[in-house]
Amino acid sequence: MKQITQSMNSLHWIWLALLVLGVDRMTKVIAEAQLVYAQANPIIAGFFDLTLLYNKGAAFGFLAQAGGWQRWIFAALAIIMSVVLIVWIKRTPCKIWWLNAGLALILGGAIGNLYDRLMQGQVVDFLSFHFGSYSFPAFNVADMAISGGAFLLIVDMLFFEKKRLSAQHKE
Repeated sequence: MKQITQSMNSLHWIWLALLVLGVDRMTKVIAEAQLVYAQANPIIAGFFDLTLLYNKGAAFGFLAQAGGWQRWIFAALAIIMSVVLIVWIKRTPCKIWWLNAGLALILGGAIGNLYDRLMQGQVVDFLSFHFGSYSFPAFNVADMAISGGAFLLIVDMLFFEKKRLSAQHKE
C-alpha cells in the first residue's frame, strides 16, 4: 500500500509538465497569429525581439536541412524520453522537489516541442536575443523549460544527491 501511495504522490509533479505544455502551446499559437514569419519585432532595441521562425531540426537548428527524416527521429526520441521521464518521476519520492521539478519541466518542454513536430513537422520559435552582431538561435517556452529543468537536475546532483545517499546508508 505504501508503494502505491508513494507512486501516486510522485506523479502529482505531472501538473508542472502540463502547465509548461499549456503555456508553451498558448504562446506559440499567439506568436503564429500575431507575428509575421522572419520579421523582427523589437521589444528591447538591440537585445531582444519577437521573431517567428520554424525549426525543422533539434537544438540550435541541428539537422534542420536534413530533408525531413529528422522529424520522425526527433519525435521518436521525444516519445521515448517522455516515457523515461514519467517512470523516473514515478519512482522518485515526492519530497525530492529539485529533481522532480527538473524532470517535470523537461517533460513538459519535450512534449511541447513534440506536439509541434507531429502536427507541423517543425518547432515554432519566437524568442530572439542578440548582442551586437551575434544572434542567439531563436527558442520558445518549451526550450526554456527544458533548460531550466536541466539546471535543476544539475543542482540536485551537485548539492542534494550525496546527502540523500548518505541518509539512505544510515537507515
